[in-house]
Amino acid sequence: MKRYVGDRTIDGVKVTVDGAPLNPRTDVTEFTKNGFEWSYEGPEPRQLALAMLVEHLGDAGAAKTMTDPFMRAVVANFGNEWEMTSSDIDVALTALGNGNPGKAVA
Repeated sequence: MKRYVGDRTIDGVKVTVDGAPLNPRTDVTEFTKNGFEWSYEGPEPRQLALAMLVEHLGDAGAAKTMTDPFMRAVVANFGNEWEMTSSDIDVALTALGNGNPGKAVA
């Protein structure tokens, strides 16, 4: 099970998956050049939502479909420090109505 962690530090924000930096996946869609952010709705939280979902689902198309709902329901509500597991993401996707944990509706 993968572990996603975000933290605000004196050097800026840091997001990792299993201890390694999370790829922003600007190759899929670039919402911003400013990196990741969270706790509000905007391009930086949208980039984080996309990156997490592409990493988790392994399907760029499905991730793009779920990016905005996931950003609004989950990423926009993160505190300064947060942690999610693959299982937590599956629960969130199911709650968002895709009905199939681990696979977003395309």
